[in-house]
Amino acid sequence: METVLSVNKLTKNFGKLCAVNQLDLEVKRGQVFGMLGPNGSGKTTTLGMLMGVVNPTAGSFNWFGEPATNLTRRKIGAVLEHPIFYPYLSGQKNLELSAMIKGADPNNIAKVLGIVELTARKDDKYKTYSLGMKQRLAIASALVSDPVILILDEPTNGLDPMGIAEIREIIKRIANDGKTIILASHLLDEVQKVCTHFAVLKRGNLMHIGPVDDVGKGEEIVEVQAYHDDLGVLLQEFIGSGTIKKENGIFQVMMKEGFHSKDLNRFLFDRGIVASHLATRKKSLEKQFLEILADAK
Repeated sequence: METVLSVNKLTKNFGKLCAVNQLDLEVKRGQVFGMLGPNGSGKTTTLGMLMGVVNPTAGSFNWFGEPATNLTRRKIGAVLEHPIFYPYLSGQKNLELSAMIKGADPNNIAKVLGIVELTARKDDKYKTYSLGMKQRLAIASALVSDPVILILDEPTNGLDPMGIAEIREIIKRIANDGKTIILASHLLDEVQKVCTHFAVLKRGNLMHIGPVDDVGKGEEIVEVQAYHDDLGVLLQEFIGSGTIKKENGIFQVMMKEGFHSKDLNRFLFDRGIVASHLATRKKSLEKQFLEILADAK
């Protein structure tokens, strides 16, 4: 896949504070790349440097294989801060102004309004919009120039659960349309649900980078319960069993590499035991995230 963003030793100091420290990463075309980290980890500063609103102290980055220019930035849509719209103008009129400023085709407006589900409210004044609708209009404004890449900084910040769910669905829709998305968030659930790849930052340092699908690989726990007096003893006889724990009457079996719940279920069934509860648990992004941060102390 084509590399759309390459970052090399990117560093930003604010006086004695190192906000971003020698950051290296790559984003490929079509990825939904999440930058995950607690507040103060350097996510927003990194995005600011990538968009040319913050000057790096050291290091470099390339968009589409070349240094950033006005031409390359035209291929990028971004929502970095709460954008300024005119409160007494409608969503439609605000987008028409945005398209004019960006030199974008005004015929794109109807499409982006549909993507962010604001078509029915396009003629209503901006001041009547909810916070979620304002955020969706900001995304529409970023999309009006039909960019190759969309950058979002904490896109669900301050929204209620319904607003968060709406933004997530919009992000998935945009990604399915083939656009590359770079998303900064401190919300683990957000990254796990919408991103294909993620990086973890802590105090400006890159702690981890990789596919979201790799989360939990190498660690599989099977919860099992059955009506059998010696179930614990029997589970120890299973060749795929590692560590076995019991919590609230349910056995938790750490599986050895190459063994899965279906193998354990077959083992029990062959001995005339039908499990009343059998469920697979993998390491969550939350657990991996906390382990990564703990290792960084």
